[in-house]
Amino acid sequence: MLSNSERSVLGVFRKFRVSAGEMLCFYGPNHKKHRPALRQLMAKEMVVEERFSGGYSLTQSGFAAMKSCE
Repeated sequence: MLSNSERSVLGVFRKFRVSAGEMLCFYGPNHKKHRPALRQLMAKEMVVEERFSGGYSLTQSGFAAMKSCE
């Protein structure tokens, strides 16, 4: 089960049409706003934090969850 904040983050990935393994950068206020949900998604192994500051990639399960939230 996903929280509303986790769905919101997946909505950002969907907005930019990100696929599994592709990186999306969150920055500034957008990063601060979504950071707690991104951590929750990392704990659920749906998102991977990249070395690039603010960069995150969807895993296969995160991509599937994003698609199911449409």
